[in-house]
Amino acid sequence: MKIILAPDKFKGSLTGLQFCAAVEEGIREVLPNTEIIKMPLADGGDGTIDVLEYHLKGKRVKVKVNDPLFRQIEATYLYMESIKTAFIEMAEASGMYLLKKEEQNCFNTTTLGTGELILDAINKGAKTIILGIGGSATNDCGMGMAVALGYKFEDKNGKELKPIGENLSQIKMINKHKVMDILKSIDFKVACDVTNPLYGENGAAFVYGPQKGATADEIKALDKGLKNMSKLFKRQFLMDVQKTNGAGAAGGMGAGTLVFLNAELKSGIDLVKDLVDFDSKIKGANWMITGEGKLDSQTLSGKTISGVLSSSKRQNIPVAALCGTISLSKEESEKFGISYTDAVMESTNSLEDAMENGYRYIKHMASKFAREIV
Repeated sequence: MKIILAPDKFKGSLTGLQFCAAVEEGIREVLPNTEIIKMPLADGGDGTIDVLEYHLKGKRVKVKVNDPLFRQIEATYLYMESIKTAFIEMAEASGMYLLKKEEQNCFNTTTLGTGELILDAINKGAKTIILGIGGSATNDCGMGMAVALGYKFEDKNGKELKPIGENLSQIKMINKHKVMDILKSIDFKVACDVTNPLYGENGAAFVYGPQKGATADEIKALDKGLKNMSKLFKRQFLMDVQKTNGAGAAGGMGAGTLVFLNAELKSGIDLVKDLVDFDSKIKGANWMITGEGKLDSQTLSGKTISGVLSSSKRQNIPVAALCGTISLSKEESEKFGISYTDAVMESTNSLEDAMENGYRYIKHMASKFAREIV
């Protein structure tokens, strides 16, 4: 029997690899000779670097960059020399987690550090750069990132503007004279699982600005600035980004990568599956076991488990989901293509116990599952 283990992380409790170890232990207690293949996955958000490092044996590169408030920090990205590919998490340089609560305000923050990570990867020889854009503290439409790569943003007097959200509405010209030529020869892919437009009531500022510390007045100003950027993109680059799903992701970084990097916006889980050759490695499997902290209707919208299910359906592999908690009914799970479910919270009433002892519970659930399929 061949079983594939393809989980996401259990945030705050287990990594994907720890889940795989627990499930393997549990299955081998019942089925010692089973072929078990560990394929932990991620959807382009936090934890993706760990997953790709495991599968592709990449090397972590440390770089001194600017944080969202222009302070020097050390950030890392993953570089796979064998395939000349870098994976960069935007949050490493431009993330909310880098700021104290009182410092969080996307009116004043920049993506400059993310651009500096991209620049370092280019200098290392990267031919493909994959950018995960979750967890950002910014709403500068990728302006800071672009500055690191040679773009300049000028006001009506030709004066260069600081690359922060506050200045978006003052930009009258995007100066491209010193942009690196090599950008045109690099394949940029962006892991993007939101569909928000750049501006408007469903745009970057109104939807995500409040979570990033902006006041109501600042949000209106940011939205006006994003609209201004959209006009400039149309006039100078002949690109109508407002019509692209995901342009508003990460404070307009979606749109910025489309224009400044000629990037392709793709589902994060699809990007990761392609990189690790997931669909080839699962061929001939009898079961696939996946899992994450919470299985609900949101899970099935572009998250890791949705990617597992799309692959399993194509190859007619039944899927078992071992999760922390499940809010879907048995019928709903089956409708989505999950044949077997079990949850840690069915064995304990304490969230603290579930988080602390997740490994033990998952191992027990895996043994139980193995007994049922013998």
